[in-house]
Amino acid sequence: MRIVKHGRRWRSLLDEREVGRHETAETAVQALRAQWPQARIPASLLLWRQLPEPRRIGQRAA
Repeated sequence: MRIVKHGRRWRSLLDEREVGRHETAETAVQALRAQWPQARIPASLLLWRQLPEPRRIGQRAA
């Protein structure tokens, strides 16, 4: 499961399939936990493994 920012909203994904759109990342976590209570989803967004956003083509590394 993943939560990704898309424009001003957040998408929750199961593999490559979108399962919800949310106003905040926190509500995305809550929705995933409610929809899949048997899954091992962290209770807090702070406990999720976060990956840096991919760089755009032509953008230099900092």
